[in-house]
Amino acid sequence: MYTVLVIDDSPSMRRILKDMVNSIDEFEVIADAMDAYDAREKIKQYEPDLVTIDINMPKMDGVTFLRNLMRLHPMPAVVVSGEGVRGNDIFDDGAVGFIPKPEAGESMIKFQERIKDTLMNLTFLLKRYTLKKPKALKKPKKVSSNEVEYKIHPDEVIKSFPATFPGSRIIAIGSSTGGVESLLKVFKRLPKNLPPIVITQHIPYGFSSSFAQRLNANSEVVVHEAKDGMILENSHAYLAPGNMHLTIEKRRDGKYITRLLDTKKVSHHKPSVDVLFRSINNSAGGSAMAVVMTGMGDDGKIAIKELFDNGAYTVAQNKESCVVFGMPAKAIEANAIKDIIHLDEIADYIIDFSKGKKRK
Repeated sequence: MYTVLVIDDSPSMRRILKDMVNSIDEFEVIADAMDAYDAREKIKQYEPDLVTIDINMPKMDGVTFLRNLMRLHPMPAVVVSGEGVRGNDIFDDGAVGFIPKPEAGESMIKFQERIKDTLMNLTFLLKRYTLKKPKALKKPKKVSSNEVEYKIHPDEVIKSFPATFPGSRIIAIGSSTGGVESLLKVFKRLPKNLPPIVITQHIPYGFSSSFAQRLNANSEVVVHEAKDGMILENSHAYLAPGNMHLTIEKRRDGKYITRLLDTKKVSHHKPSVDVLFRSINNSAGGSAMAVVMTGMGDDGKIAIKELFDNGAYTVAQNKESCVVFGMPAKAIEANAIKDIIHLDEIADYIIDFSKGKKRK
């Protein structure tokens, strides 16, 4: 159970957020605060696992509070605000998620779904934080549970039909914790004239669009947040939305097309690297390159092994350059990796693959 402090100057919004967060099995609101000063005291008292922060608040605005929080008491923070234009700024200031407040005409059900998607996508980060966070002055109510979270296999979302005849070259990347900055480093070094690139990064809903824009602004590759039915083009990259599985299909003319699946989480994630990699194996098979980068857990392990067995070129980021050596380690343990390389080498390996150069 992850504990949450809700910070908003509106009593009605605090009530709405409390009800919606409490409706998620894994989360519990242990307190709420009307402004930054109230929040500061309650963080000391309760040491929540996560705080939600409004931007427009009296006494101290949410951005200033977020910056102070990251400097004095770093912890997971999600901005819940009507000011969507601040997406990149709050991300740089330390927020791990952004949830736009409901727009005119949006149902509360949709708003609740967005909250749930964002918080559930943050559980991998919260698990790490709870291991090292300070002790609370007040102990939150303990909730015992004997339930074990069921881990969904990719078979339940996408069946395995490995491609017999390789298609045109395509590059698939999977990453999680630490992946945002790592992907930026890779994309800064990528030139034009590459095969299409598809990416699943575990990122909260509401941030995938702004992250795609950041990648696009820092690379010669044109980066999009993927939408359903996009025809993949050379020198373009497609990032999975923060609340949908990204898959690839091959048309009769040989071109690849994006398909978004709004289904169950796979390997505890949505989007899932396993889902993306399996679709790549179904469509491209041995003509694909798959790269598994820094991240917690084992998402991608199942399908990258399938790609390896089908003749695809598989690469894992090495331990020394990973923020978390989880996903690459699991893929390596599965004997699914041909080359283990440093983060700084990934761009060069992608370039060589695009030119048909064989690594040994």
